[in-house]
Amino acid sequence: MASSAQSGGSSGGPAVPTVQRGIVKMVLSGCAIIVRGQPRGGPPPERQINLSNIRAGNLARRAAATQPDAKDTPDEPWAFPAREFLRKKLIGKEVCFTIENKTPQGREYGMIYLGKDTNGENIAESLVAEGLATRREGMRANNPEQNRLSECEEQAKAAKKGMWSEGNGSHTIRDLKYTIENPRHFVDSHHQKPVNAIIEHVRDGSVVRALLLPDYYLVTVMLSGIKCPTFRREADGSETPEPFAAEAKFFTESRLLQRDVQIILESCHNQNILGTILHPNGNITELLLKEGFARCVDWSIAVYTRGAEKLRAAERFAKERRLRIWRDYVAPTANLDQKDKQFVAKVMQVLNADAIVVKLNSGDYKTIHLSSIRPPRLEGENTQDKNKKLRPLYDIPYMFEAREFLRKKLIGKKVNVTVDYIRPASPATETVPAFSERTCATVTTGGINIAEALVSKGLATVIRYRQDDDQRSSHYDELLAAEARAIKNGKGLHSKKEVPIHRVADISGDTQKAKQFLPFLQRAGRSEAVVEYVFSGSRLKLYLPKETCLITFLLAGIECPRGARNLPGLVQEGEPFSEEATLFTKELVLQREVEVEVESMDKAGNFIGWLHIDGANLSVLLVEHALSKVHFTAERSSYYKSLLSAEEAAKQKKEKVWAHYEEQPVEEVMPVLEEKERSASYKPVFVTEITDDLHFYVQDVETGTQLEKLMENMRNDIASHPPVEGSYAPRRGEFCIAKFVDGEWYRARVEKVESPAKVHVFYIDYGNREVLPSTRLGTLPPAFSTRVLPAQATEYAFAFIQVPQDDDARTDAVDSVVRDIQNTQCLLNVEHLSSGCPHVTLQFADSKGDVGLGLVKEGLVMVEVRKEKQFQKVITEYLNAQESAKSARLNLWRYGDFRADDADEFGYSR
Repeated sequence: MASSAQSGGSSGGPAVPTVQRGIVKMVLSGCAIIVRGQPRGGPPPERQINLSNIRAGNLARRAAATQPDAKDTPDEPWAFPAREFLRKKLIGKEVCFTIENKTPQGREYGMIYLGKDTNGENIAESLVAEGLATRREGMRANNPEQNRLSECEEQAKAAKKGMWSEGNGSHTIRDLKYTIENPRHFVDSHHQKPVNAIIEHVRDGSVVRALLLPDYYLVTVMLSGIKCPTFRREADGSETPEPFAAEAKFFTESRLLQRDVQIILESCHNQNILGTILHPNGNITELLLKEGFARCVDWSIAVYTRGAEKLRAAERFAKERRLRIWRDYVAPTANLDQKDKQFVAKVMQVLNADAIVVKLNSGDYKTIHLSSIRPPRLEGENTQDKNKKLRPLYDIPYMFEAREFLRKKLIGKKVNVTVDYIRPASPATETVPAFSERTCATVTTGGINIAEALVSKGLATVIRYRQDDDQRSSHYDELLAAEARAIKNGKGLHSKKEVPIHRVADISGDTQKAKQFLPFLQRAGRSEAVVEYVFSGSRLKLYLPKETCLITFLLAGIECPRGARNLPGLVQEGEPFSEEATLFTKELVLQREVEVEVESMDKAGNFIGWLHIDGANLSVLLVEHALSKVHFTAERSSYYKSLLSAEEAAKQKKEKVWAHYEEQPVEEVMPVLEEKERSASYKPVFVTEITDDLHFYVQDVETGTQLEKLMENMRNDIASHPPVEGSYAPRRGEFCIAKFVDGEWYRARVEKVESPAKVHVFYIDYGNREVLPSTRLGTLPPAFSTRVLPAQATEYAFAFIQVPQDDDARTDAVDSVVRDIQNTQCLLNVEHLSSGCPHVTLQFADSKGDVGLGLVKEGLVMVEVRKEKQFQKVITEYLNAQESAKSARLNLWRYGDFRADDADEFGYSR
């Protein structure tokens, strides 16, 4: 234990008691103390010493919980002042002592002196002199020590000190309170002001028993925000210490036990109080962490009033040095280089409410997940209609708000990324899908922690971890505090208000809905949009916030390299620079706010037009960067000059799509002298429908007002005398009225009756077809029959071209025509008659450009060579255009001239 010394004396005299030394650990009462030795590789030994020849009052004792009939024992008069006298004089001080008597039960009695030898203050005499103890009854003064005690007692009596003063000493008896009826109210009533206290017992490194002054509440205090290793109680009643439990307990004991401290009462847990103990020499909570005796705990760190970041920093200090409980610690990012732990990157895409894609300085892309937060999710199993496809962004409450918050805050911005941990890949289970490896990090911009901002708005929640799980955000406590604020203020996910619903119509690929919507977008001019997805350099998915709908949008005026396509049985490789074009468009516009001008739509229901980002035209930018070529349809556009100048500049640089560009003279075919003049009498028409076999329907512009008037009168008549639903029995070839998807009635002809629920009709004034139930059909009033006004939709086919028989090639040609002329006014000239319908040439109304010739120029169709002499000049022009397309390897010609050996396979003949 402590060092011991033998006092000097003659060998023949009586034995002198051995003088031993130690440090006072605890004062048990006015006449008993516990002394300890110096620590050597662990907690030191200790022993209890009782003062000889004197008696002090007994302190209060609480009744044992196992004895229900027993009662609490109060303090004896002057017992507590005696204990306090010794506590203030001895705790933590070095004393020497001699053992004079030892009972059979092992109880030791002796003399205690303050200091290193017996010349110091005699503690028993000091107690008696202060009237805080008495000589034991029946003791005779037969030696110098006993004589001095007798003298001290007489002096105390004369001076009326302590127990010899007037009165019965009842004022020295404490009113001890072992329980608190309302701990929460008790804690709140102190308003986090320091309370004076004495630490009476240390259970383990982070749990103590404290006597709160001046009201004598005896309470258990758990240190807020930390937990030390504990002593596990076994079935037999014994205790087994966890690693470093004894060392942590000694660390706290040696600094706090029976010291005067101040405690900030911060919260409560059952009857236990959470608090911070303040000592003049420092904060024990932070010291325990720094020395590796404790770890931070999430459930109580939030109430720590002196800043959770201080506790985390202290814990981090011990982890980095692998002190004590952290001796085997490995940091979550230990295997990462410093440049991979912290870096600056540009945000390119927000994947959902907890993940973003960033572009590193190296040019590489990296997906970053925000540490320790969980995005909004569907609660319960029956919240989603089983027959409806889930669209997480719009169907999960607050997911859209969370995504929009991140998008507006981050897209295109530089952010600071600090990697907190790498979550390894996990295989799929019955309830959880597989996850690839995730890089989880804290992302900040302008000093704002994005995850914390998201949580504080109630747009994400904080993940709870096992206490030993170190894979968490480096700002985890701020996240918990932000969540607590969001819950308190009822923000977002924690709101009691009705959940916001986003009814977003996805009309991409829905031709009927797109047709209805087209006039609105055309009239709107420039509309605001957000780019939701980039399919290729010129094909995008847009969200129109004003109209709350999603559309597929194709860039007008350009021809962008086609990307790879997965076809049944094979993968079609993409054209050169298709990936570069897609990446260029992604980096420029993905998830950005843009403006679009819709001009037309194609056969598949995709809208075609111009897209502007920060005042720049994306079509022009793609051409400028040699990632697209100008399409002949741009001739009608006000952006044509900009596109041409951009293309010329790109050609001169000979980069990317123009890398092999060489100006080549076009071979001219000698014209054949015409014997008969070709008749060219163009009339204005309005193109209303394009069919899948490249035929089209037009209305005569001259009779357009008559049709409008007839439709208006017919609808007024129907409104006055609506048809009775189900009363009409459709018959093939019969004229009728049909209700279109826009809710309006039109003239139609029944083409086929499969069943009352499936009637095929042809809209005679517009050329489109539809399958309807008979309930949406009615009898055509005689006043609006074809005798009054003939059917206004007339079918025509293009002259001088061959319609591709290959499905993909024909679709490309049809899409191009739909894009260029559907719902527009053109000029039509009948060239020759055929068994099916008249074959015509069609011109754009403004530029007078030949639509069929444009298709040949683009390599979308081949020329149909006719032998009539009046057509030879036109045929020559078409053949020259075909040679140009072949030289440029456009579309049909991308693999060269295929006609020699496999024309039949492609459905062509020379």
